Amino acid sequence: MELLGTFPSLSKGAWPTPKSQRYRWLGSLLLMCVLIRPGQGQIQKLTGAMAAQPTQPAQPVDPLGRSTPRGTLGGFIRAVHREDYVSAARFMQLSAKQRPNTEVLARDLKDLLDRYFSQPLTSVSDSPTGALDDGLPLDQEQVGPLVINGERTFIILARVTDPDAGEIWLISSPTLSEVPSLHESIQKTWVEQFMPAPLLEYFFLGISLAQWLLWILSIAIPLGSFWLLTNSFDFFLKPIIPDAARRRFVVSQWAKIRWPAIIVLTLVAHLVSIEFLGFSLTFRLIYVRSGLVLLVIALAWLIRRIASVSVEHARGMIQRRGGSGTESLLLLGHRLFDVLIVIVAIFAILTMVGIDTKTALTGLGIGGVAVALGAQKTVENLLGGIFLLTDNALAVGDVCNISNRVGTVEDITLRSVRLRTTEQTLLSIPAGILSQGNIENLKTRRKILVQTNLPLRYGTTSDQLRVILDGTRQLLSANPAVETQSARIRLVEFGVRAIQLELFAYILTADFSKFLEVREDLLLQIATLVESAGSAFASSTQFVYLKQDGDGATSVQGILDKGEDQPRSEAGEQAMQKHAS
Repeated sequence: MELLGTFPSLSKGAWPTPKSQRYRWLGSLLLMCVLIRPGQGQIQKLTGAMAAQPTQPAQPVDPLGRSTPRGTLGGFIRAVHREDYVSAARFMQLSAKQRPNTEVLARDLKDLLDRYFSQPLTSVSDSPTGALDDGLPLDQEQVGPLVINGERTFIILARVTDPDAGEIWLISSPTLSEVPSLHESIQKTWVEQFMPAPLLEYFFLGISLAQWLLWILSIAIPLGSFWLLTNSFDFFLKPIIPDAARRRFVVSQWAKIRWPAIIVLTLVAHLVSIEFLGFSLTFRLIYVRSGLVLLVIALAWLIRRIASVSVEHARGMIQRRGGSGTESLLLLGHRLFDVLIVIVAIFAILTMVGIDTKTALTGLGIGGVAVALGAQKTVENLLGGIFLLTDNALAVGDVCNISNRVGTVEDITLRSVRLRTTEQTLLSIPAGILSQGNIENLKTRRKILVQTNLPLRYGTTSDQLRVILDGTRQLLSANPAVETQSARIRLVEFGVRAIQLELFAYILTADFSKFLEVREDLLLQIATLVESAGSAFASSTQFVYLKQDGDGATSVQGILDKGEDQPRSEAGEQAMQKHAS
């Protein structure tokens, strides 16, 4: 009955009258019952299988970061540096015999690392399993070597299972047992041997005055040396480039990248010398990382400056060859290269400060999709600018007619095209709109058209017309600046006020100023020819004469075109005579 309740027509007893429909309903009910029972059995089996699967326990996370060899060594160095020997002991696999001497062992091991550990911390494996290709057992990892008195010694890390933190790495007990004997063989560094004792006894911010002095010298000496070397650049170029003009050009280009190059070379020399100045390992790790960030910034500055100088030189060569389209494409490529250099520098800095760039790249990909969806117009403008340049539609310096505005293309950016109009205003047009619109590039024309009507007054005889037409044709054929094949002058119409002659000719120049000069000279010669033939150009000036009646009403008395032989009406002629008297 519950099932029948789902079919109102059946639950109310209103069976369908035709037998075929009744059988169809019964067949549908039986089919549903057959399909539902196996389905319920499958669902029960699937639910039981899922309940029977054992849940994997969550892996514990070590709060001290000892899950990798690099994390263990870095955590030990930081703990000893702040003299927290209780925390330092948690990074050491101490035996019962070694536990009472924890502080001494930690301090001695720190001295050994400060003096003899010269590798970057990033060279230590950051994998929970350690390096698998070092030939050691899977539960051991070696760090180093420490070269002490000509002998190579490695620090061995052991992987153990902690009941609270899971599998962690610790400085092995055999390594700790060798620390006292290794510490006794420590010799004085060259800083301690040659620097005055008073400078070694006084400390500022945990660093001796001797080391501060050497730190200053490690910057000043390379900076002064490279400055003197770059100042004498012209002297070294003389035997290589004998031509004085070319040598001056190379020196001027070198002056633009001189200081970025000096800073990069100084930073490289300074960071290399830090290893030999006796600084502690903690100081070296922090300071070298900061120095590398500065080096990346300076290197990006140098690369951008070199690219700018190269693009400027290439633009000069392109301009001499007349490739304006290539020049504009080069400028756009230069802007894209600058953006790429900045992005690479940012990711390099993030890697140096310890940020996982894989996660950042994943986030950048997701963010890039979101930005692309939200900034479709910006992407459209960027691609539009690239398409305009690759299609050679326009270039920097071209005179174009865009959106009924004539001007010179001043710049093509990553977003828009900047047009300097004839009114000297700067019109910025999105490149995406231009890529889909009409652009009339006036600079691409090799010749400029002169097409104008010459209105001659009525009263000009047919003989005068023939003289004017033949004389103008001779002027066109004799002018070397006019394309003779297409040049023509024709009588086209007897207009309302004048006889219309059409002048059609191409001036063989792309320079608009030259075109104006040639057109002016040509029109002056035609005017002289018209005057010598006894004719004149028709005037379009009209005089309208009004008459006011006694009752105040005003009516048109007559219309006279100045320069025509006959007035339009007798009333107008009379009015003209009356006005003259």
